[in-house]
Amino acid sequence: MGLIEPTLGQILSFCEEDPVERVFLEDVARRGLGRFSALASNGKLTALCHVGANVVPSGVGCGAFGRAAASSRARMVIGEEHAVDELWAEAGAKMPTPREDRPGQPVYVLEEPPERGDTGLREATLADLSLLVPACAAAHEEEIGINPLDRDPDGFRWRTQAQIGEGRSWLWLESGTILFKAEASAWTPDAVQLQQVWVDPSVRNRGYAQRGMRDLCRRLLEQVPRVCLFVRPENAPAIRVYEGIGMRRTITYRSLIF
Repeated sequence: MGLIEPTLGQILSFCEEDPVERVFLEDVARRGLGRFSALASNGKLTALCHVGANVVPSGVGCGAFGRAAASSRARMVIGEEHAVDELWAEAGAKMPTPREDRPGQPVYVLEEPPERGDTGLREATLADLSLLVPACAAAHEEEIGINPLDRDPDGFRWRTQAQIGEGRSWLWLESGTILFKAEASAWTPDAVQLQQVWVDPSVRNRGYAQRGMRDLCRRLLEQVPRVCLFVRPENAPAIRVYEGIGMRRTITYRSLIF
């Protein structure tokens, strides 16, 4: 079975089969970003892979994308664990050694609005940019281990500004301190995937994260049927927050970070 370049219709049909696991792939396709390879049977996709700054495989037979992954300069391979396993089995010998390999990252989903958090949560504006750039960089460094302001300060500032402009950034701010913030890494008609959930270190362990998540999820669930995210399995404080608002654990992701 050879690789094909899928149509948007094929991609959307494939993603519809699992709108949480494939939320990023659908979002990127709808926005016309990146490039895709796929496997198909009788015109229907059985596997799909996005190759860009990240390589994101999904489906069965993802070893077929090994050559495309190996020829990329991706900073990360990420996706449903079995799909990444298949791809890495073929591509691993031809790619750099990952700085980190993170299997077993639980994906959490929420479909029912939680109780109110009674916060000052609001959509971020460009007036918040000077506060959000360092906060987003700190969240990125805590999660990935690299400060993006050291690697690509202009690009990171532009991406943070773009998220604000697209209405994909929210914060709860009091007296100049961020009590809670989060961004949407993917948004489709079926799901919003959150990332970089963060509270300023000076005010942690006071319940702000759970309250902020409650109000953010309530807001988003008025627009989409589900909110999702994934987390490192050893991040117990974050998991307590997500389970505390009623999110349920579903599949697992694996990330290879270069």
